[in-house]
Amino acid sequence: MAMSEIERLIQLLARLPGLGPRSARRAALHLINKREALMEPLARALAEAAESIRPCAICGNLDAADPCHVCADEKRDGSLVCVVEEVADLWALERMGSYKGRYHVLGGRLSALDGVGPEDLNIPSLVERVETQNIAEVILAMNLTVDGQTTAHYIAERLTPTGVAVTRLAHGVPVGGELDYLDDGTLEAALKARRSIEG
Repeated sequence: MAMSEIERLIQLLARLPGLGPRSARRAALHLINKREALMEPLARALAEAAESIRPCAICGNLDAADPCHVCADEKRDGSLVCVVEEVADLWALERMGSYKGRYHVLGGRLSALDGVGPEDLNIPSLVERVETQNIAEVILAMNLTVDGQTTAHYIAERLTPTGVAVTRLAHGVPVGGELDYLDDGTLEAALKARRSIEG
């Protein structure tokens, strides 16, 4: 009986990014051996997170509050919106601490191979934000992959009729690089060196 519960724990841990079966077994054993100090607080934190964390209705960030803490912060520049593919990219930009605008999370990127089209992403809500709010600049912070750049060009074309300034991160971000894996200095330099996208 206990063995099946352990195996279930290992199988669930192995589904996490970066954990294979061997790492999952080590993690499970560590959790079990540190039951009071680690496993029980982790179980409580997971249950609370599952209960309270939701996507922000405005930007798509994950938070226990709606609107999220970024959208609710009146000190942030509401005229500046940085568009990212995933919440992990938003968190990467927030880590550097120098961006003071707001965000818009697409929930992925366009991908013909994966069957992801514009209707599968939060693009219509971005266009609506630009049309109805006093937004002066949209920064496209897509990953520098083929799909990321295709997504950026599509969004730039969709925003052209609105007249909003559309910029992108400078190419200091390496081609094929993903924002979540970049160091803060590279991210900050890329954000400061952003430039317009020609449609």
